[in-house]
Amino acid sequence: MTDEQKSFVTLEERLNARKTEYETMPVPDAAYQAVQSGIRQAARKRKSRLRWYMSSISAAALILLFTGCIRVSPAFASFVEQLPGMEGIVSMIRQDKGLMMAIDKSLLQKVGVTDEHDGASVTVEGIITDESRMVIFYTMKGMKDPEKGGYDIDLLDENGKDLPVGFSYAYPTPSLDENVYENMIDVIFTDGASPPEELSVVFKSRDTASAEEWKMTFPVDKNLTKGMKKVIPVNQTLTVDGQRIDVKQATLYPTRLVLDVNFDPKNTKKVFGLSDLQLVDEQGRAWRTDTSTGGDERSIYFESMYFSIPKKLTLQGSGFSGLDKKDLDLSLDLKSHQITGGPPGLKMVGSKVEGKDLIIDFSVAGSMDGGFVLSFGNVTDSAGKSYEVPGSSWSSGDGTDDSHTIVSSTVENGAKLKGEVKMNISTYPMKVKSPFSLDIPVNP
Repeated sequence: MTDEQKSFVTLEERLNARKTEYETMPVPDAAYQAVQSGIRQAARKRKSRLRWYMSSISAAALILLFTGCIRVSPAFASFVEQLPGMEGIVSMIRQDKGLMMAIDKSLLQKVGVTDEHDGASVTVEGIITDESRMVIFYTMKGMKDPEKGGYDIDLLDENGKDLPVGFSYAYPTPSLDENVYENMIDVIFTDGASPPEELSVVFKSRDTASAEEWKMTFPVDKNLTKGMKKVIPVNQTLTVDGQRIDVKQATLYPTRLVLDVNFDPKNTKKVFGLSDLQLVDEQGRAWRTDTSTGGDERSIYFESMYFSIPKKLTLQGSGFSGLDKKDLDLSLDLKSHQITGGPPGLKMVGSKVEGKDLIIDFSVAGSMDGGFVLSFGNVTDSAGKSYEVPGSSWSSGDGTDDSHTIVSSTVENGAKLKGEVKMNISTYPMKVKSPFSLDIPVNP
């Protein structure tokens, strides 16, 4: 065995050790559910700036990625060896075929910029970016309780302004060196936004007494993926359980494929999302989707097959999550718990005040597993004043009936709400089974 082969074997052993560590990590189901709700909620709420977070106990979302044996290419091994302590992050992106191939094609920009003070440091190790997505790899050393989520992240352009992007991140996990924590920030460029000339990644402590901050600033090399964009016209219509979905085009980038679709405004149902959606090539390989943004006009994101263009590509799904449009609006009497309108079976079971916020508990038939949770776009009081509903959490059972789920919706600054309010449903766990498939013309 050559020295190079021994190096690869040693690396694979380290990666598999990290895989085993994640697989044995206990994770509460409720945490994963709350994470998925938060991601969907933020993706819909596209106002001035998008962001969403994943909690430390949302490792369930990451554990789902660790399947199969970990194999590495020379380029991938080189990436790991040059970024010490990043084996855990490598394990996470191992199942993202698009990112793996982007690294194999030397599209990783090494950064290595550190900000350190008071014995604690944050290092941006490297980034991968194109016109659609940026993935930022970082490590933390000597930080106080990073697993407890005591830090917020800001992304700033060369003028010090917030990037108009959506981004997600899990709270970091320890590497093989228990004093070093590692993770990545996944950025989506939406509404015409693009990578900045210069990027600042800012970590801010949530401890108001300390107001600590770590800032890493570096240029973004956009030449690595310049001109690497392929547009595939589709212009076909799907009809799923009577609902028309126009598939406009697929845009292929090194880091992801973006499928643009339009849900016909004349549809009788509001479609929240397509179920079990995937792209399948002629070899049976499935390219997964993670999230989508938009309303009736929507972009759906898949793994990229940029460096492995299939001969045939089929869009497949099992149906959708949706609700009759007539059931989207309801009136709720906070005192009597009486609901007028809304979907059948929805019940209010209680409410409580937490600080300035009002928490309303609903009982919803069925399970939230693998589907959309009940969430609201806004709440309007009798005077016409609107309140935001930034998030929901849930747990199974309402004390007597395990076939129902309790969903707790937070009305921001709604502590003084009384009497009747109007609410608009943004998502609801109503699943429609109606399998579908559509051939995508890869080489039109």
